[in-house]
Amino acid sequence: MNIALLIPIFALSIPIVAILAGTLGKPWFALKERQMELEAKMVAEKAAQYAAHNEKLEQRVRVLERIVTDKGIAVADEIDRLRDDRVN
Repeated sequence: MNIALLIPIFALSIPIVAILAGTLGKPWFALKERQMELEAKMVAEKAAQYAAHNEKLEQRVRVLERIVTDKGIAVADEIDRLRDDRVN
């Protein structure tokens, strides 16, 4: 095949490929953008759940600290006794 014949074919194919990429590329990029937005939303929701769980744990630790420091060892012994009763 003659190279002189390939040059116009390549020259005409470049704009055709560019037009197709422009028309087909926009929906693809819009889809990818939407997927990224949904993923970011899911990650934000998961982070909020972890933060809420962490807050609950911190509150429980504060209560336990108060029990140990405010009411002394007798209350801690009572908690242990109640825990043992619940296991049996």
